[in-house]
Amino acid sequence: MSPISRRGFLTASAALGGGLTACSSSSAKSTPSGTRTVTHWDWFVSQEPWIKNEIAVFEKANPKIRIKRTVQVSDKYPDLINLAFRGGDAPDFFQIPSTPAFPDQVAQGWLEPLDARATAAWQSRFPQGSFFNGVDMVDGKVYSAPFGGAAPWLQLYIHNGLFKQAGITNPDGSVKLPRTWDDVTLAAEAITKKSGGKAHGIGFGNAQNATLTWWIELFVRGAGSPAGYGTDGPDYRVGKWTFGSDRNYADFLTLLLEWKKKGYIYPSAMSIGDEQARAFFERGKFGITVGGVWNQPTWAEHHFSDYSLTTLPSPTTTPKAFFYYPPGGRVFGVSKAAALTDEAWAWFDHLHSVEAGRRWVEAGQGLSVFPRANDQAKITSPQFQQYVDTRRYALPWPVPAIRNPEVSQVVVPAVKPDLPDVTAGLYTGQLKDMGAALSALEDRRNKALADGVKAAQAKGAKVGLADYVFADWDPTKPYVNKPA
Repeated sequence: MSPISRRGFLTASAALGGGLTACSSSSAKSTPSGTRTVTHWDWFVSQEPWIKNEIAVFEKANPKIRIKRTVQVSDKYPDLINLAFRGGDAPDFFQIPSTPAFPDQVAQGWLEPLDARATAAWQSRFPQGSFFNGVDMVDGKVYSAPFGGAAPWLQLYIHNGLFKQAGITNPDGSVKLPRTWDDVTLAAEAITKKSGGKAHGIGFGNAQNATLTWWIELFVRGAGSPAGYGTDGPDYRVGKWTFGSDRNYADFLTLLLEWKKKGYIYPSAMSIGDEQARAFFERGKFGITVGGVWNQPTWAEHHFSDYSLTTLPSPTTTPKAFFYYPPGGRVFGVSKAAALTDEAWAWFDHLHSVEAGRRWVEAGQGLSVFPRANDQAKITSPQFQQYVDTRRYALPWPVPAIRNPEVSQVVVPAVKPDLPDVTAGLYTGQLKDMGAALSALEDRRNKALADGVKAAQAKGAKVGLADYVFADWDPTKPYVNKPA
């Protein structure tokens, strides 16, 4: 689900909203005769001010349509939407979950095809190459549409005050942003030592067992591991996950454990959540953290702006791999149970407009799929502008389901323990043999892929492990996907 990257909306929001309870909102204005209601589900947290404003703008322009929005618990959302469809109580309009796989959601009758309204003329408003099977289409039918623009979903956030206090500055007095792994280590050491025990160099909140893997994602990419932490797919150069065979993973985890051993990391990092960690960063309890653009609206609400950001810290000054995204994208869909009503389509059309995209950018939530929206947006935050400037580190990458649409029929089963469990075990010392743990994880992931392919083949799909290999892919260059 990218862009907006599935990780940016799912992983990030899950960490932010794990403790939320479901609630509903809709306009309290008097209701004109003949008004129709569209029930809407999402799990937006930091994005909530934007979506509430869009509802207000939409209802003003469409006085006989009301959007009844329900905010669901983010980490429970896939289960909740599944239960809603099974129980015949699905919303009319919903944020598409990460599981089950998108083609499975279509096969199970969750999503209504949009082709009657999403005509070629309507699709032409989007950048070329925005609609593909396996991304926002299945079997040639449109079920969703791109929303967000491409940019790295994770950044390294720097507390300016602590960096200056530790003397990590350029000759002009500005903060010297860390570009390499060594830069991060030296900065963490200086902050920890020069704060007199009041601050640590590095901090995060891994209570939800997710945030620690963000560090792997951010650091190993620049080292040349294009699959990152592997959620969006294997290393497509070889069609496999390489946690044990690619030394970048062990090298970074070794560095992480060294930071811990030397006392550079905030000691309660494994017991606090990401939201609390963001608050601690704001208060100067540590100088470096990893997160995404979703951090910025909360800090803006608190009038905290004494920070900077960068991305892809690498062993060398030049990254050897980047962040990647598929062409197209999906965020929202219309429920098949409700069919494609005029009201549901009007709301879908509104959210996928240039104007809504521009307001998304101006709210500091991310980039829009529409270049015009990005160019026309008034950006007042220097930190958000820094985020916008990281666009050059996001490239299109191979999508197996575009080259062979039958790949969409492959469902890769989840594995346990997965990377978050292995990483936490290594960090806490419960796992002692890093090499063995990473190799076993690699084997579990690759077996799951092989099992998924075999299951699809048994159902008649013409698919194989070779469909996941793109020997011509250079991770430092944009990849041009060619449909079959």
